[in-house]
Amino acid sequence: MNVLLDFLWLLVIIIYSYVEALVKLFIPVKRKSVSGEIVLITGAGHGLGRLTAYKFAKHQSKLVLWDINKHGVEETAEACRRQGSTAYAFTVDCSNREEIYSTAEKVKREIGDVSILVNNAGVVATADLLSTQDKQIQKTFEVNILAHHWTTKAFLPAMMKNNHGHIVTVASAGGHVAVPFLVSYCSSKFAAVGFHKGLTQELSALGKNGIQTSCLCPVFINTGFIKHPSSRLLPVLDPDKVANKLMNGILCGQKMIFVPPFVSGTLFLEKILPERALGAVDKFLKIKFDAVVGCDRKEN
Repeated sequence: MNVLLDFLWLLVIIIYSYVEALVKLFIPVKRKSVSGEIVLITGAGHGLGRLTAYKFAKHQSKLVLWDINKHGVEETAEACRRQGSTAYAFTVDCSNREEIYSTAEKVKREIGDVSILVNNAGVVATADLLSTQDKQIQKTFEVNILAHHWTTKAFLPAMMKNNHGHIVTVASAGGHVAVPFLVSYCSSKFAAVGFHKGLTQELSALGKNGIQTSCLCPVFINTGFIKHPSSRLLPVLDPDKVANKLMNGILCGQKMIFVPPFVSGTLFLEKILPERALGAVDKFLKIKFDAVVGCDRKEN
């Protein structure tokens, strides 16, 4: 009998969730304030990390900026200060666990408890698997996913104590749909998406509903991260527009942020199309970028 009642209650929740989602299409979600929040962004010395820092600066957040590039991260911090925000720059190698932990302790001691963590730092090796050096594969996983564990373990305890915070995972559309010659990168981003989903469920199971999570999954962004990307249908995204989408998703508490939104439809296609058809779709899309294939530089 309990099973039947639980099943009926589950149906009620599902119906309510659909109604709620439909209402949200027409009524704007209330955006939260991040003014005064201590926001830590990894990989803030350039590209999307830098632009995301600028967005938070406009909201008068207190910024803690990490990057391996000392000049780049200090330049970002200075630009944020010019917008009237408080910003601190730290030179951190996110492939080094001990460096992450020691810098995190310094941040907590000198600045305070981080309440919004944006795990943005990333690296990529554009090559076929056999042409990818072992050290490149290792670094990809150290920065793109292991660092997410170390930063979250460092700053999550204070969030849990206060039942307040937000953990942002910058993943990729390549964390849902794989692309040839990005085997290590896509593998690490699949792991990042799994990290986001697992952490989200774990926080819910622990009753820490005051801690939000968001995961950004864009297609190629025009930052030079991947050289000369192109596709027949997928756009190469303007980085400032992606930063705007990310910021809006954070303020609205959006769990999964696909840019552009129609990319989420590819997940449905993978579930319904036969393998041969999926291969034909890949060929039709003609995704290209500079990559090392067979140890010779060529475009693919």
